[in-house]
Amino acid sequence: MKATAMSRTKADVHAVDNDVDVDHPAAQVANGMRSLISAAIPSAGEIVLTDLVRSAGGLSRENWSFDATWTDDSGVHKFPLMLMRDAAGTLLNTERQREFSVLKALANTDVPAPRVFWIDKHGRWLGSPSIVMTRMPGQCDYMVLNSSSPLDARLKLARAFTGLMAKLHTVDWQGHGLATSLGLPEGKPSLHELSYWEAEYRKAQLEPHPELDYILAWLKRRAPRAEAIVLVHGDFKPGNALVEGDRITAKLDWETVHLGDPLEDLGWVTNPVRKREHQIPGHWERREIVAAYRQLTGRNVREADLLWWNIFSCWKLSVIQLTAVAEFVAGRYNRVFQTPSWLYRPMFQMMETADSADSTDGAFGEGSKP
Repeated sequence: MKATAMSRTKADVHAVDNDVDVDHPAAQVANGMRSLISAAIPSAGEIVLTDLVRSAGGLSRENWSFDATWTDDSGVHKFPLMLMRDAAGTLLNTERQREFSVLKALANTDVPAPRVFWIDKHGRWLGSPSIVMTRMPGQCDYMVLNSSSPLDARLKLARAFTGLMAKLHTVDWQGHGLATSLGLPEGKPSLHELSYWEAEYRKAQLEPHPELDYILAWLKRRAPRAEAIVLVHGDFKPGNALVEGDRITAKLDWETVHLGDPLEDLGWVTNPVRKREHQIPGHWERREIVAAYRQLTGRNVREADLLWWNIFSCWKLSVIQLTAVAEFVAGRYNRVFQTPSWLYRPMFQMMETADSADSTDGAFGEGSKP
């Protein structure tokens, strides 16, 4: 769900030296990683893990950082690695195999993403589904576009994020065989995604939410067609990236990646309730983001369609919050989330704007403002 900064504890660091109880999570991770490496590389020996550190955050997975050294038939190897392991309670119902397949494909593109090493698909060695990948350089900062850095540097980085989105949307998913691993949506991608998140909504629903049901019915009636089918990140934001200066070193957290409408990612970053993350007031706002994306991709970006995806983004976020509530009630999650009632008003306001925008049936233009 999000990239996280590292926090070191004494127990975490010394677990690799068997200095703590074998039931400690760090010891379990260390022992599981040794077993996974041995299974993946039968000739591996002298497996040493150092500086095992668990991240301070992460809403859907446990993130563990460490250095791994081993010898095999081809010589001595040392890599800085990250382990992403499913947590007991999670806000996202996702599959590691899909993420693993996409990251393997992206290794052959110029999209900056971690190189994957191994997958523990069913948690045989690590206790729950996991992926091991390269630890990339850079810092994660949700608010990097509104940090204390000079405006010119922040604008350059903002343009780089939009450029990265456009680059992702040009990945040859057919050539990389991703239709097989991800599945190609039938009919409108908008309805396909809405159906998926409606199922998640019903699983998490503990009480009636008539506002969400009303908005869901509106979304079904107004679902747009896609101008293209592309590789969609599904949670595109600065908080899911690593940055060095004005350069994006890695796009992270590919749990929700799928094939779909490019406006889904664009709708996520232009969603007004998330504008503090994605926009620079007075300099890089909705209009500038859309204009840059249109110039980079040549796509029309119909105003009514983008508004639909803005509303969908809020509705999806509502479902994620309800999932957190349900997981807490079930005792699988230790953080309390509020119900998503704060999202109802902006969704209704955008629905009203979309009704007017649809009557113009034009591309994103001067009159568009959610």
